[in-house]
Amino acid sequence: MQTSEYHSLEEIQARKAELQTSISKDSEQIGSLWHELVTPSKSSSKGELIANLIANSITVIDGFLLARKLMKTYGSLFSRKKKK
Repeated sequence: MQTSEYHSLEEIQARKAELQTSISKDSEQIGSLWHELVTPSKSSSKGELIANLIANSITVIDGFLLARKLMKTYGSLFSRKKKK
């Protein structure tokens, strides 16, 4: 990270505008990459459609098994203890 000295309000405002444009560009790039990541791909044949369906099913099952394993291991942290 850069450290620079600012001697006037104009220098601070110029740096702020520079950072805002940089953040805006990065935000747009992240948005486009995220959209590419989560948008399902178009399947051109029945084979690709079935392969995508199987891949999505395996992902869901894997997520369920992971959640189950984590709740079994760390479930005691989330449970309320009964008062006697």
